[in-house]
Amino acid sequence: MRGNYLFTSESVSEGHPDKVSDQISDAIVDLMLSKDPESRIACETMTTTQRVVLAGEIRCAPMYDAEKYADNGGWAPGARDEIEEAVRKTVKEIGYEQDGFHWKTLEFENHLHGQSSEIAQGVDAGEEGSNKDEGAGDQGIMFGFACDETPDLMPATLDYSHKILHRMAEDRKSGKAPFLEPDSKSQITLRYENGKPVACTAVVVSTQHGKGYHTGDKEAELKAYVKETVADILPDGLISDETAWHINPTGAFEIGGPDGDAGLTGRKIIVDTYGGAAPHGGGAFSGKDPTKVDRSAAYITRYLAKNVVAAGLAKRCTIQIAYAIGVSEPLSLYVDTHGTGTVDDEKIEDAIKSIAKLKGLTPRGIRTHLGLNKPIYRVSAAYGHFGRDVKGDTFPWERTDLVEDLKAAL
Repeated sequence: MRGNYLFTSESVSEGHPDKVSDQISDAIVDLMLSKDPESRIACETMTTTQRVVLAGEIRCAPMYDAEKYADNGGWAPGARDEIEEAVRKTVKEIGYEQDGFHWKTLEFENHLHGQSSEIAQGVDAGEEGSNKDEGAGDQGIMFGFACDETPDLMPATLDYSHKILHRMAEDRKSGKAPFLEPDSKSQITLRYENGKPVACTAVVVSTQHGKGYHTGDKEAELKAYVKETVADILPDGLISDETAWHINPTGAFEIGGPDGDAGLTGRKIIVDTYGGAAPHGGGAFSGKDPTKVDRSAAYITRYLAKNVVAAGLAKRCTIQIAYAIGVSEPLSLYVDTHGTGTVDDEKIEDAIKSIAKLKGLTPRGIRTHLGLNKPIYRVSAAYGHFGRDVKGDTFPWERTDLVEDLKAAL
């Protein structure tokens, strides 16, 4: 590994058009899981000027049954209204009340339909007494990562980029920074020496703002606020006179969100994971129920990597896992501690495989161990799925409760 280098990660706010789409998709996941924990959801969202469109496949008997409710397009009475209400509530909570995108007046289209029976037969467990376990919802490779650069065991560049935008959103909603609008992006570049971040060489923040905050005293107020926020988030000593600042470098940013650019679910997967510091698997997370290993296996590999680092077994850890659609057992498990491990990587792999509570890392075992069949996903759809605080049932993959099991197995 190189010891000395520059590295950059970016984040986008909850008001970014792609993140609006992610949050809407996960609001639908949460709604259906709240009705039926065994729901199957693959919800895609498109947002643009004054419009939200949903498409995808679902299976949620309390809301959709193609035969039972055939006269109503397969939808239970009131179900379509509940979905539209969830969409509008999400947009309202993000803060969009603009002429080009307003939670109350936007046009809404729902094109969700029933899940393919051919997909269902591969994913569902067999009848009681059969030997068929629940299979993976798709083929694919998934990665998890952790490192000791921050207390959250996340890459510092991404961790700080997320936290800057999260703080700005809090200040916007509380009224502390009323000139801010929902859409924003951040980017942090750090210089590493001997593998550790020692200086911030560049900060990029572009934020949608109220009318006129791109000139004169108003622009100065906005830029001073951003600098103060960044300085409060980054650890002491990283910012210096040599730090380059790029705050709204294109000038005015009054038109933003879905009115400024169309948004789609799943287009910010590097923002969702590790900011480019680690590989990413083949699929996005938002809009998918936890039988989809794109989501659940990415969560379990983060959980495992984080526990490896938290146990002091390595300073950096990348874990890959692979599945075939309809097959319950993973095809492979790979651990790489990048030369920082205190034991051989193969021994860590064996230790993971030996821990009974992980139940062989089958899709059902992952969902059971982490408690994923719950409406916990909307909150994960902005500011990263990883490096977050565990609160109640949310972000269970961020727990470090496997440390003693790993140590014992080794």
